[in-house]
Amino acid sequence: MVDFTPKDAYGIADLVEIVRLLRAPGGCPWDREQDHHTIRKNLIEETYEVAEAIDLEDRALLREELGDLLLQVVLHAQMEAEAGTFDFSGVCNDICQKLIVRHPHVFGQVSAKDTDEVLKNWEAIKQRTKGQTTAAQTLESVPKTLPALMRAEKLQKRAAKTGFDYPDLQWAAEDLESELHEVKEAIAKGDKPQMHEELGDLLFAAVNVARFMGADPEEALSRASDKFTRRFTRVEELAAEQQLEMNSCGIDRLNGLWAQAKREE
Repeated sequence: MVDFTPKDAYGIADLVEIVRLLRAPGGCPWDREQDHHTIRKNLIEETYEVAEAIDLEDRALLREELGDLLLQVVLHAQMEAEAGTFDFSGVCNDICQKLIVRHPHVFGQVSAKDTDEVLKNWEAIKQRTKGQTTAAQTLESVPKTLPALMRAEKLQKRAAKTGFDYPDLQWAAEDLESELHEVKEAIAKGDKPQMHEELGDLLFAAVNVARFMGADPEEALSRASDKFTRRFTRVEELAAEQQLEMNSCGIDRLNGLWAQAKREE
């Protein structure tokens, strides 16, 4: 047992102390064994669970999931505290410093009349403080670990700030058609490496179309996945009602059931 006195209510300092105790001698064996790499996936999963709570508009769940996400931040900070590099207070200090520096219209003498000007100032300050002097460096700074659609959108937006962009949505849509044609050509040749490359170009072009439409490609694909799941579930129900085996009734019959499910919506 560790030296710990329960309380009726806890704050952030208590969370930091609890995590320290969990990783201290006499604490939890599992917690002590973890490092940044072993809990890396946990951080990602908790982030998506927060996003799901937001989508569900479930405030109780959001409160819980934000706590789970905060735990991951404190855990990573505690590991560095043990190594003598930085601690949670250092993390808090750095983000406070960053917020103050990047909001000169609030904490300084700079004027910003609207959101567009705020974002413009933010990007300029960000590039200056990170020592980014070229547009290419801003692209290189986009994390490769982001979901691919999100990363593509960020790259396109940053490139667009230099004027390297389509004139309008129609141009983007025509490029999407062109990339689809190149995919078909690669398939006709049976060239797998080229197929994979052209497929990547097609997806990248689709993100461009989404950007010009003002749609979030991650959200659009997520909604499409939800719709597919919903309709597939109905297809399975319809097949059962008609005493059909989905594995043997053939694609034409299944397409008919799919069309019925689609009409019902």
